[in-house]
Order: sequence, then C-alpha cells, then structure tokens
Amino acid sequence: MSGREATDRYFHEAADMMGLSANMQKLLLTPEREVQVQVAMEMDNGEIATYIGFRIQHNKARGPLKGGLRYHHEVDEDEVLALATLMTWKTAVVNLPYGGAKGGVQVDVRKLSAGELERLTRRFVDEIHDIIGPDKDIPAPDMGTNAQVMAWIMNQYQKYHGFNPACVTGKPVELHGAEGREEATGRGVGLLTTTLLEKLKMNVQGARIVLQGFGNVGTFTARYLHDQGARIIAVSDAFGGIRNEAGLDIPSLLEYVATQGTVKEFPGSELISNEELLLLECDVLIPAAVGGVLTKENAPYIRAKTIVEAANNPTHPAADDIFKERGIPVLPDILANAGGVTVSYFEWVQNRQHFRWDLKRVREELDKRMLDSFHRTWDMATTKKVNLRLAAYLLGIGRVGHATALGGI
Repeated sequence: MSGREATDRYFHEAADMMGLSANMQKLLLTPEREVQVQVAMEMDNGEIATYIGFRIQHNKARGPLKGGLRYHHEVDEDEVLALATLMTWKTAVVNLPYGGAKGGVQVDVRKLSAGELERLTRRFVDEIHDIIGPDKDIPAPDMGTNAQVMAWIMNQYQKYHGFNPACVTGKPVELHGAEGREEATGRGVGLLTTTLLEKLKMNVQGARIVLQGFGNVGTFTARYLHDQGARIIAVSDAFGGIRNEAGLDIPSLLEYVATQGTVKEFPGSELISNEELLLLECDVLIPAAVGGVLTKENAPYIRAKTIVEAANNPTHPAADDIFKERGIPVLPDILANAGGVTVSYFEWVQNRQHFRWDLKRVREELDKRMLDSFHRTWDMATTKKVNLRLAAYLLGIGRVGHATALGGI
C-alpha cells in the first residue's frame, strides 16, 4: 500500500465516522494544485543535468499553505501528495492557521557538490516562485534539505519579489531564522512521549526507549528523553544499530556521531540490525527515520508497550490494525512530529512582525501548543472510544471541514 493510499484510508475512516458526504470527502481529499517542473542545470563538469521537481498544494481552507521540501532520489508525485495531505491534517491538529503542501526534487544529493546543490535550489525556485510566498505557500526543510538550502530559497525568491524572509522557514538563525527550530521536532516528540507515558501510568524515569533513526529528529528526541531520566537502550541509523540494555550514554554518543558520522561501533554497545532493533522489548518504540517500517509482517512481533511516530507514515494500516488488536497505543505522526511545523509557524510570525523571540519563549510556546493538542486528542479518543490516530484525524478533519463550510466554495 502506497503512502497516499494509507493516508486516504485513515481519512475515510474518520470522515465516515463524522458522517461527511461522499462529495465533501472528495472535496477535502482532492489537492487544489499539483505542479511538476523541469529543473535543468549545469553541473561542475559542464554537462547539463535535468531533474523533476514537484510542489503539491493540498488545501488552503485554514490559511496559506505550509510544507517541507525534500531532495531525494525516490521522490515522486504519489509520495509528495501523501505528505501534502498529511500536512493539512497536521497543521489543523495543532491548530496552526495553515493548509498543507509538500514539495520535492528527484535527486540524490550525495552525488552533488555544494555548488551544484545551490544551483539546483535556485533553478527550482525559478520554476515555482510565482506559486510560493508568505501569503501563498511557505516551504521548509525536509529530508535532504537544511537551513542552508532555505537561505538559498529566500535569496532567490527575493530576486523576484523583494525582501521578505517569511517566504520560507527553517532558515539559519543569522538569516532571520528562529531559535529552537532545529530541535523543534525532536523536542516535541520527547515532550509528547513523556506525556503519553504519564497518561498510561508509566514513569519516564527509567523507561526503556528504542529509537529507529538517529538524524535530526532522533538525536534531539534522545537528548530530551535522556535528560528526563529515560533509558535509551537502542538506536540506529542508515548503517545499522547499537544496543545497551543498561542504557546508552547519549551525550557521549552524540559526540561520537559528530566525529564518526554513524552510531556503529560506539564503545560499550553491541551491534544490531535495524530489523532486530524494531523487535526489541521496550516501553516505547520511536520510528524516527523513513516511512513504512512497521508492516503487517513485523507488527505481530513488536514487543514495545507503546509506539510514538516521529517519522511520517512509518506504520502501514495493516500494522496499525494489529497494534489496535494487541492493545498497543500508537501516537500518530500528525501529532507526534508536529513540533517542527509549529516552530516554523513561530518563525513565520516573527518574520512578519520583524521581532525576534528568544529561545525560552519559543520553547514555552511550543510546549504549550503541543500539550494542548495532545490533551484535545486524548480527550477525543476517550470520548469517542477510538484510538489516538483516529482521534487526531477526527480533530484535524473537523477543523478543516468546518473552515471549508464557513468559507464557502
């Protein structure tokens, strides 16, 4: 099942429960605009390379569109549409005045020089600058992109439209970015993991955590939970995983990864495969890398007491059904990893006001919004007697549908 089919299934399950008509469901699911562009550029060796870029704008009923931009060799229209749809529900769940969008370029950035990456970015902006902007569609970093790429986007956009740093978020702090943006997604995951454990009458002190993925989100999640007294017993990256039942020394591991580029062979740990890591007995399993890692094949053997989705679309619907039958609570991606888009919103607000917040205020505002959204989702799940994923979809779709009805067609 593709990512788009999975998100559509969750949507229809919630929409049917809400009693939305077939016509209304079609309206809310159909993207408002799908753009595919040719991105042609000169490589360092003088040859011309051509890549395909996408920007899909799903729904703007609640405000301008918001969504990441990823550079990856497997980017395609189906993936981008699925992620744009998820962004619509995600921004609604945490009550941001945005709609959902997503973009991407089909390219392996590992094969590009820094100069080629910059030229690719600027050429892509040349093709889409007229459909993005602070009141239209605000891109942000995603897989394969970072603050530097966002800086290039802002600079290229301004060549057409003049100074307006709010045209993109996730920029370097020195170039109108927000304090706390880099840590935001991981901090949100850590905060809601702690809150979920409290709701389940489990103590975060000594809780056994398994993290699949140790990039930006995984590292900040690990740091947050370690500081709260949790025991991170296993982590993994693209090269493999490590475990230590007594708990990994996270500060030392972060220093090790900064110099070695991988978690493998970290002193005091044993090697483990990504597949084995998912099946470890633990209190919380946090998939924080790519999508589709929890399937109907491995779901019966998952030994986690609860799952927190830091990645987008990590759980196949068939696996979700198995977790439901087994009584394993799953905190869904559209809530768990919404910290990033929330602080992107704060950055956009600061840029519009030309007034900078300090890190303390950013963290306070983030924690407040994430906790409010969690408790609303938890209350919805309790009241409707549904799981947390369906509750989050009910909350998000309800807000988007209400805005659509109020605004009219």
